[in-house]
Amino acid sequence: MFAAGRPHVAIPGPSVMPDAVLAAMHRPAPDIYDPALLGLMESLTADLRWLAGTAHEVAVYIANGHAVWEAALSNILAPGETALVLSTGHFAHGWADMARGLGIGIELQEFTGGAPADPGWLEERLRADSGGHIRAVLVCQTDTATGVRSDLAALRRAMDAAGHGALLAADCVASLGCEPFEMDAWGVDITLSASQKGLMTPPGLGLVWFGPRAAAARDRLDGVSRYWDWRPRARPDDGLWQYFDGTAPTHHLYGLRAALDLMRAEGRAAIWHRHAVLAQAIWAAVDAWGTAGGIRIEVPDRAARSHAVTAIHAGGDLGERLRLWTRDIAGLTLGVGLGRDPQSAWFRIGHMGHVNAQMILGTLATIEAGLQALNAPHGTGAIEAAAGVIARASTAAP
Repeated sequence: MFAAGRPHVAIPGPSVMPDAVLAAMHRPAPDIYDPALLGLMESLTADLRWLAGTAHEVAVYIANGHAVWEAALSNILAPGETALVLSTGHFAHGWADMARGLGIGIELQEFTGGAPADPGWLEERLRADSGGHIRAVLVCQTDTATGVRSDLAALRRAMDAAGHGALLAADCVASLGCEPFEMDAWGVDITLSASQKGLMTPPGLGLVWFGPRAAAARDRLDGVSRYWDWRPRARPDDGLWQYFDGTAPTHHLYGLRAALDLMRAEGRAAIWHRHAVLAQAIWAAVDAWGTAGGIRIEVPDRAARSHAVTAIHAGGDLGERLRLWTRDIAGLTLGVGLGRDPQSAWFRIGHMGHVNAQMILGTLATIEAGLQALNAPHGTGAIEAAAGVIARASTAAP
């Protein structure tokens, strides 16, 4: 009815791609032996280190986020060894299942009710592991299904306080380029991400950064699959093909170069601030809707809320009915209630990467129209509250 025109997909990945990224990819296939492509890769790896806050290695795979779970596990753990998974939602379970498929033993600790991973619990558990059986701690900085953000620096401090030698591996697929992240300063040993969320590039590139302790873990293994082995990818000595164990994903690399150019121009601190303010605008709207009816955010503690995705409980089957209304009537696609029972009670807003104030305010106003059209109980003043957050942030001292 009112969906003609350019639709907006506000799901938590794949995210909106900038025109500059699309234009960079719209070209004929290049000569994959052109020396200029080596220079392109060198510039990309330098900027990927900048983005992750690390001086250490980065390996790039033709893969998605699930695949880099396997890449990381394959380089640090042998079958029969144990990893501790700190779960704040659906994606930690996926990573744990990937590990089980590789013959790795899994201990899974669940943090429920929208709570982040608890550093105090982790310290106590690792102190009890006096034999050092736990080789790695796996955690999502942001779980894309719940929107819960865990404090990685606090988790590392807990590990250090316990005097435990486990590696800290962080899934930053949903958070990198949206949330503050400092791999080296926070003591993260392995960082995972992918191209399709904060990096604003089509799905297809998986990224793994690894520090010296993780590199040492790889060196003690008897062998790693040729494709997943991160050593030749991070330290190629025989041409572009070695970065990818075969033909390079050239058009993805052109797109990623354009995306990183945009991010360099804006700056990490400015990117993080933009995401924080836009997230707070969404929270203000949801809080206003929630003054009447059952609409609420998954995560009660604002400090543990993601700045990239917000999971919203609408109750009953309202989440699904609202998603269908915004998509079919207004041209706005919201995220499904992934990993929820019932899924129909939930929806998610992706606010990651190439997003600005008018996109977020338009998304919220469309949701408001859907709530009205569906006669769904909700409080008033949501759009005014969101606009106020943005207006105040725009006039605050830098």
